[in-house]
Amino acid sequence: MSIRSVFVLIPVLAGSAFAQLSSFPKPSYFRETFSQVNTRVELKGPVGLKDFVLDGQLSLSLKSYLQLVMANNTDIQIQMLSVEAPKNAIMRALATWDPTANATFSSTRSKAPSVTELAGASTSEALSQPANFSVSQVLPTGAQYTAGFSASKNSSNSSYALLNPNLNSGMSLEVSQPLLRNRGYFINHINLILAKSRYRAADYNLKNNLLQMVAAAENAYWDVIQARENLHVAESAQKLADETLKLSQKELALGALSPLDIYNPEQQLATANLGVSQAQFSLAQTEYALRRQMGADLDPAIRQLPIVLTEGVEAPLTGLEVDAEKEVEVALHTRPDLKAASQNLDIDDLSLNSAHNEILPNLSVTGSYQTQGIGGIVNPYTNPIPGGLGDALSQMFGFGFPVYSFGLNLQLPLRNHAAVADMADALVQKKRDTLNVRTTQQQIRLSILNAVSNLESSKKSLELARAAADFAAKYLDAENQKYTLGIDQMQFVLQAQNTLTQAQSQVVQAQVGLRRNLLNLYTQTGELLEQSGIVVQ
Repeated sequence: MSIRSVFVLIPVLAGSAFAQLSSFPKPSYFRETFSQVNTRVELKGPVGLKDFVLDGQLSLSLKSYLQLVMANNTDIQIQMLSVEAPKNAIMRALATWDPTANATFSSTRSKAPSVTELAGASTSEALSQPANFSVSQVLPTGAQYTAGFSASKNSSNSSYALLNPNLNSGMSLEVSQPLLRNRGYFINHINLILAKSRYRAADYNLKNNLLQMVAAAENAYWDVIQARENLHVAESAQKLADETLKLSQKELALGALSPLDIYNPEQQLATANLGVSQAQFSLAQTEYALRRQMGADLDPAIRQLPIVLTEGVEAPLTGLEVDAEKEVEVALHTRPDLKAASQNLDIDDLSLNSAHNEILPNLSVTGSYQTQGIGGIVNPYTNPIPGGLGDALSQMFGFGFPVYSFGLNLQLPLRNHAAVADMADALVQKKRDTLNVRTTQQQIRLSILNAVSNLESSKKSLELARAAADFAAKYLDAENQKYTLGIDQMQFVLQAQNTLTQAQSQVVQAQVGLRRNLLNLYTQTGELLEQSGIVVQ
């Protein structure tokens, strides 16, 4: 059993819920930022089903069935979405280093009565128009910077104003670098590393859930096979009962059989008819479940088609020898749930580093530099001299009027109960997850040993069931011969028929049981997806 294909599961959502994927100042940035988000969800219909329709029937091998399950099963598609939130958390963690641009502009005009001759006018009138632009960002080392540019225009009716209107410009750079808490590349990337680690854990959990879902889907396939074979057994018993009744009716007509003895074969046929009816309804119910697994119930043109499963129920007994300890070793290297449990230990280590960082004092060094310039029309009421923004920018880039600053900031918590409690919680969680890894390993060993034991038991049961069926067939043949010779009664023939029917049913149960136990072994070792050729991307 193998599917040498790669199944790429694509979410069935139509449209994009992402409002912004491009960066400034690309044209797509504005289109994505200001466009309306499409929140409508459309579900795609099942795919690939018509490829397996032959002569008005849905013909499926186990390989093709699992292919349809991976493509159309709604529960699997829901499960695939479970990794989207951890994936988005990685993008969210990158937001720490997103630069931010801020821009402001205001215009204020004022008029007020003068209370002193120094106002330069009986009524003071002023116009102020400041504009500011800045960019700030946190760097990977934890340093933060803010670069800004400012400009303003101010005018008044004061006769004492030297520059009217006057234009001011300024440029500044401020930098802050943590020296203890939040210092360094690792601690500032710890949220991103945590997000990636949680995504890996979610991916392992996804594979573990898919492992269980594929096992359930394959069990549904064998449910139909078992119901189909049980129907064949019931029909065989019905045929035997019908032939026996016809023979008894001929004997009754010839007077070789008492009228009171005809009821026994009639009752045998009625019981056989009931068994066929129950087997038919059971087969229909298992087919309903099979259709749901592969999405056939969603297509009106497919859901009513008969299903023909091409896999035989015969299970070979050779080549099924397994070494329990070897299978345990395979499981310990393969099982995704154990990988997820081990991944939690990495998450705990990162949480401990983060908690320890919060205990440290907050010491940082700061520095800033500013330069400025001014320009405007000089003395406009007497002998005006033209000037403007060019003068202000020339002075600013001439760095003739600098302002420097340097400082240290220290925040020292004398007691930090919250940080200490967080550290204690992180240690407890690490111990809990370490124990969880060990109990998962123990549970894996136990499940593998039980799976191997069940497989060996089913192999032995199949051998014994086949032997019992052979003896039951010989027993029925002997009773028929004795009845023909007149040395046996009809009730013994009917009893032999029931024994053969039960033996054949036990063979079917043992054959399917062997298939299920082999499937369970692959599930417990974590090899089922690989054995089925299923690769999730």
